[in-house]
Amino acid sequence: MSHASILLVALILDALLGEPDWLWTRLTHPAVLMGRAVGGLDRWLNKESKKRIKGVIVIALLTGIALSIGVLLAAFPGGDLIELVAATILLAHRSLCDHVRAVAKGLRISTAEGRRAVARIVGRDTDEMTDEAVARAAIESGAENFSDGVIAPAFWFLIAGLPGLLAYKIINTADSMIGYKTPRHAHFGWAAARLDDLVNWVPARLTATLILFAHFQSPKWQKLRGDARLHRSPNAGWPEAAMAGVLKVALAGPRSYHGELQDLPFVNRDGRHAVGAGEIDACVRALWRSWALTIGLVLLLAVA
Repeated sequence: MSHASILLVALILDALLGEPDWLWTRLTHPAVLMGRAVGGLDRWLNKESKKRIKGVIVIALLTGIALSIGVLLAAFPGGDLIELVAATILLAHRSLCDHVRAVAKGLRISTAEGRRAVARIVGRDTDEMTDEAVARAAIESGAENFSDGVIAPAFWFLIAGLPGLLAYKIINTADSMIGYKTPRHAHFGWAAARLDDLVNWVPARLTATLILFAHFQSPKWQKLRGDARLHRSPNAGWPEAAMAGVLKVALAGPRSYHGELQDLPFVNRDGRHAVGAGEIDACVRALWRSWALTIGLVLLLAVA
């Protein structure tokens, strides 16, 4: 089977199955194993001097191991089946939509329930969030993670098969754990953050295009680029700006990390600022429409 054919089936299986609790309460998810590897190396090497050099070595080592495992697994008899299972497990569209939808359900109960639900999918402080801040955070997470959890791994699987998928996932996992400009990780996580920026450059822009095309909107590149540049990340702003545009809402804005308020600009600042559970539901529908367009494009590649 071609990579496109395998990816097509994996995308559909992920959408149908998600991440079943009966399985992952009995087995350790590969993403958890990746996180343990990053965490272990962080505790072991992130100390004393030469932290940036050590960080470069760590991300090179992890990426090399992921590539090697991917090559070995793909070479086994039944390699297509192994690739299919791995791709199904490491794509995360269904679980993303379920987690984002849970925030809308929580908000309809109370602000506190909305905060508890959104705290599971964002890294910012949630204790003092208003309903509007909870909703914006959920929508932003949905857009960004559609890129990181679906389109980027699919892109790298199409480019390089299972080795590309595993390498992308370990890089993205490392960035999510050590790629922050905190006193502990500013130097040690520098290489992981820069490499993550590189491997997400194309997928982030592709994700923005898919979101817009799925809603029959032609990209207004100048505005999209301008809004995307308001984000701290060179990539995350693209899908968030596209989602803000199709929902006609303002995203981002001031938020707090580790007790420190950051006065960040709004993306699509002329959009609606009064957002809530309804807009989160609209975001989930937008994610599924974008997924459907992705399925169509992968199908074309598979039959080409």
